[in-house]
Amino acid sequence: MTDRRTADVIVVGAGIVGAACALALSRSGLSTLIVEPGVIGVGTTGAGMGHVVLMDDSQAQFVLTGYSRMLWDELGGALPERAARRSTGTLWVAADDHDLHTAIRRHAFYESSGVGSRLVSPAEIAQLEPNLRRDLAGGLMVMGDSVVYPPAAAAWMIERACASGARVERSAGVASIPAAGRGVELTDGSHAAAGAVVVAAGSASGGLARGLPMTPKKGHLVITDRAPGFCSAQIMEIGYADSAHGDAAESVAFNVQPRETGQVLIGSSRQAGVSDARVDRAIVSTMLERAVWFMPALASLQALRVWTGIRPATPDNLPVIGPDPRTPGLYLAFGHEGLGVTTSLGTAALIAHHIVGHAPAIDPSPYLPERFLRGGPTDA
Repeated sequence: MTDRRTADVIVVGAGIVGAACALALSRSGLSTLIVEPGVIGVGTTGAGMGHVVLMDDSQAQFVLTGYSRMLWDELGGALPERAARRSTGTLWVAADDHDLHTAIRRHAFYESSGVGSRLVSPAEIAQLEPNLRRDLAGGLMVMGDSVVYPPAAAAWMIERACASGARVERSAGVASIPAAGRGVELTDGSHAAAGAVVVAAGSASGGLARGLPMTPKKGHLVITDRAPGFCSAQIMEIGYADSAHGDAAESVAFNVQPRETGQVLIGSSRQAGVSDARVDRAIVSTMLERAVWFMPALASLQALRVWTGIRPATPDNLPVIGPDPRTPGLYLAFGHEGLGVTTSLGTAALIAHHIVGHAPAIDPSPYLPERFLRGGPTDA
């Protein structure tokens, strides 16, 4: 075999995380080769909701999502219209007093951390989002969250990376990564050489960086016909985090998003350990029942399409970002589960820190792959 491609760094995958990494690295002056035989921004990225959201399941998650959200704000003005980025905020709604206490605690934490949020009364919820049920206990509005159309955002990042000198390899994918590092073996039998390789291939990443405890999580989304003005904010139930990251093998939670087209995107579901991409009608039915309970008027809308996405998740609900200590020059950027869009820019900044030497804006240690290779968290 002979080298047919040479670069300072190879990025495997052109979903939202890979695209962000390619943009950050190429803008840092590194010659960058992006290996993506499929359609840019499809796969895990194309199946996502596109919600840029602050989350606080753990301090490390709070820091990474908050930092990434700031980077999205900085990038926002440069994004093209097709990326459909809008600052909607997130309205977290409380079904009962237990949820309301959670909202109060979260508001206090956000206030002490400098995050803009405010508690919302049932009467104000009725004014803000009149299609929600009227007997909710209250809610929490978090300012600064936004929505974006991930495939278009990823495609734009690749375009900008190429404008900075990056190249895209479309004719072959990555078959393997040599244990000695220094590049990748491609599916056409050729070798691409680089001093550094970044694996950011979403659900396909585990096959290239084996030995890490990754679990596939299948999610469903439903999109409706046009209903302009049906809702204005991203709306989620307070119990979403418990549903998405709890121990249950299957779970659903109320989550709706207004799209630029006037359509309404409805979620969400999680099926841990499931990699079959076929639509599960039973769980879609349960998910829609949950959504209609919170927002009865959804029953009047026509569902146009249902699809699934398979997202790799780690046991501690944090992505792996940084060098793989087993292979020289290998860097990992996957395991984001449902927060890949949100944390893509923060992930890219941390990868640039590790490869280029940029001073990190946040502590990179909670996300290092080595935490799973030295007796750290493992699969349950």
